[in-house]
Amino acid sequence: MKKTIFTIAVTVMFLLFLANCSSTKQAISVTEAEKAAFSQTEGDTITIRDEKTEYEIIIIEPGFDLWLQSIAKPKGFYSQSYLENRNRIMVQEWNQRVMQPFRYSPNLYELRIDYDPNIDYGYEVNYKLYNYFIYFQRKYNQRLGPFVPRV
Repeated sequence: MKKTIFTIAVTVMFLLFLANCSSTKQAISVTEAEKAAFSQTEGDTITIRDEKTEYEIIIIEPGFDLWLQSIAKPKGFYSQSYLENRNRIMVQEWNQRVMQPFRYSPNLYELRIDYDPNIDYGYEVNYKLYNYFIYFQRKYNQRLGPFVPRV
């Protein structure tokens, strides 16, 4: 009797384990408008800077400007503290992947991002950096943290 209960318990635990393993990686559903932005081949050069600070980021990514203007949430939708918290997590994951070129594609993760959470980069820099991370994750089906990249 004890052997049967133990066997059933082990079987149930194994099935739960398999169910959890198969549901960890979900594909991101992409809209037609996003597909149009993702399919652009001519390079956009976006300079992210805040007029009040001397910090800037330059992003060369085809389709990002179109995606930012037409699909991303408008400025003011997120608070600066929300953007800073998300950027801190995603920059940390990004930089980890840059340091592991045999595990993660060096074509995707080319350069380290120097982002110090103790520096106030301003709303503009944080807004565009956050949206680039969302764009990147959706376009290349990546996850830079525990959240699903939503628009």
